[in-house]
Amino acid sequence: MDHLDRISMAEARRIALGAQGFGAARSANPTSASLRRVLDRVQLHQIDSVNVLARAHYLPAFSRLGAYDRDLLDRLAWGPKRQRKLFEYWAHEASLVPFEVQPLLRWRMAQADRGEAGWTSMRRFAREHRAEAMAVLQRIREEGPLSVSDFEAHKGRPGWWEWSGTKRALEWLFWAGHLTTATRRGNFQRVYDLPERVLPASVLDQPTPSEADAHRALIERAARAHGIATDRELRDYFRQPPGPAQEAISSLAEDGVLLPVSVPGWRHAWLHRGARRPRRINATALLAPFDPLVWERDRAERLFGFRYRIEIYVPADKRQYGYYVLPFLFGDNLVARVDLKADRPNTRLLVQSVHFEEDAPDESRDALSGELEKMAAWLGLDEVSFAPGRA
Repeated sequence: MDHLDRISMAEARRIALGAQGFGAARSANPTSASLRRVLDRVQLHQIDSVNVLARAHYLPAFSRLGAYDRDLLDRLAWGPKRQRKLFEYWAHEASLVPFEVQPLLRWRMAQADRGEAGWTSMRRFAREHRAEAMAVLQRIREEGPLSVSDFEAHKGRPGWWEWSGTKRALEWLFWAGHLTTATRRGNFQRVYDLPERVLPASVLDQPTPSEADAHRALIERAARAHGIATDRELRDYFRQPPGPAQEAISSLAEDGVLLPVSVPGWRHAWLHRGARRPRRINATALLAPFDPLVWERDRAERLFGFRYRIEIYVPADKRQYGYYVLPFLFGDNLVARVDLKADRPNTRLLVQSVHFEEDAPDESRDALSGELEKMAAWLGLDEVSFAPGRA
């Protein structure tokens, strides 16, 4: 290992933060171009149904830009066709992904079409129930965009299967690339449509790369988003299988795109050749549980010494920190955990608990207060309120 570039843990942390877009001064008025730069850096925004604070896909951009207009993201994701730059697909998990990544994920669509990818309950539609799924597809082709609830009228009709079966058929068609998301309706319900009616021809007409080339391109994007990472972290970003991902990593290393480096406590590490190596990072940000900086929990613990688990599915009396807990980034470290809820009826941001790390600097408390005020204003809430006895 003596021949490898040695990178301290503090430097690795700064490289990771810089790659994720932290440390730059925030604009007072973030624009669509600002938002697209964030998306270019992080590659995807994970989607999650929990709305106790704000939908998960809105939060990473707030963490990096501050109070941006959420309508900007809505237009990029679900706006008029000429304004769209993002599409929904299974990338990390369900995610908003830039158009240029679509050809790189067609191998996954092809696997789903063959019944080799996706949830087990959906895979049977690739074979045993393909005709029924194609009937669902045909209805959308003839009638236009439809949601699961639009099929509800058929529930119980002879010859039709249950609503839950329709949902699984639609999700298989989505995984397999036969359908995509036209828009989101009401309570964030997905509305499905044909890709050719949603995505530009310039995207769909791009040639499909070989699986090897697609995996290589995805690993390279993951490496840029990480700055510095292990093999496992690189392949986890787009949830790539170990074999093809490892071949892609080896290929990129041979070409000098990935540089082997030594980091204390890491078995191995790769530095992207274009990664910035900041001398300082001065960031202040609340991070969603699904933020790419912390979604790989082992990486968060390795980089920041911060053991983080989401406790949404933990019974209330067994939770250690709270229901929807956001790590707080101050400087170049994670210094606190904040359990937040948007109390919309009372127009307040409810702070249900705050737990600072033992080594959190004193000034981080005022910084957190300021960030909570900014978040409340961004969400259209009038005040920040601390739950009695919980602060």
